[in-house]
Amino acid sequence: MKDIKENLWTREFIMLTVCNLLLFLNLQMILSPLPGYVKEHFHAGALTVSLFTTVFALSAIISRLFSAKALEKGKRNTILFLGLILAFLATLGYLWSGTLALLLLMRIIFGIGFGMGSTTLPTMASGVIPVRRLGEGMGYFGLSTSIALSLGPVVGSMLLDKQGFPSLVYATLIVIALIFPLVYPLAKKVKPPAPASLPEEFSSMPRKKGFPKALLLPSLLNLLMSVTYGGLLSFINLFGKEASLANASLFFLFNAIAVILIRPISGKIYDKKGHKALLIPAAVFLIGGLWLLSYSASTGFLALAALCYGLGFGTAQPTLQSWMIQLVPPQKQGMANSMYFNSLDLGIAVGALVLGQIAAFSSYGSMYRYSSLFLGVFIVVYALYLLMRTKSGNDMISSASTK
Repeated sequence: MKDIKENLWTREFIMLTVCNLLLFLNLQMILSPLPGYVKEHFHAGALTVSLFTTVFALSAIISRLFSAKALEKGKRNTILFLGLILAFLATLGYLWSGTLALLLLMRIIFGIGFGMGSTTLPTMASGVIPVRRLGEGMGYFGLSTSIALSLGPVVGSMLLDKQGFPSLVYATLIVIALIFPLVYPLAKKVKPPAPASLPEEFSSMPRKKGFPKALLLPSLLNLLMSVTYGGLLSFINLFGKEASLANASLFFLFNAIAVILIRPISGKIYDKKGHKALLIPAAVFLIGGLWLLSYSASTGFLALAALCYGLGFGTAQPTLQSWMIQLVPPQKQGMANSMYFNSLDLGIAVGALVLGQIAAFSSYGSMYRYSSLFLGVFIVVYALYLLMRTKSGNDMISSASTK
């Protein structure tokens, strides 16, 4: 048997992590500033502005469903490079989108390409991570997503405000163009994990055809958590104006610091004790961060809220992704990653729509407190799952003892 500490930091793993960072950075640099640009440049209403988030999310979700099937059929490299090319061309197309219709079309094309790429890269990464260090490895890999989610909006907003929309587009083009020379050497070298490479506890999993229903629970939990993040991405700057905070976007910077600090720790805990040791504490930190944020009246208080939220987010995100990957056989890891990112995108889209309506009838501070209710549901649903699993286990033991 191989040593449990077999090498995680291979060249392939590092390069795939960097590629994932660049892909999500390209997305986040545009995602947050785009609504403001559309509203100002095209004088669009609130409904039209929200469409730019919605059509992207829907196209990415649909794209991932098809991508997962294609990955099962061994078309990984085709999906990867087609997705990257579509994302690059759509980003370039922003420069010539002089109408709302054209800009919406570019968002749809970008969503399709992004969905392909964001399904393939983590699937490749899970194939080069030692199985017994999967939680730790996916924690580090997912850190690239969290850094992009945290820093992308800040960088993109600064470029738009100081240099204008064309400069923002050129910067994102450079970011996505860097992926091609990095990922090309890996396309043939990184092979999909074989069932025989799994240790006994995973290789004994049933090989059922069709959709793995076991993914539904962690997908629901990921969606509930992501609703709150959608409220942060969409409304943190508006909350800053309401609370007279000059640099509310610094929330994402402090959030990233907390994520960087907690990811390696939470990944190792996952490998030793599993998701049951992490998800409820993570949800408690997330709730605490939202309540602290809702009462923030200074940068220091904002930083404390972001650090608290980041500890929860940086723990829950890789835990849910690793759990989903381990629930399926190797040939369905693409589907697991697809479900993970689809629930993330859907949660962000729902958060933008639902929490925006709540804010319209209350305030942005109250909205963040209300958003913590989604995490309350998260805790209740997960606690019921643990209770049912424990009861089922006890029933099995009782049944065996009577024989």
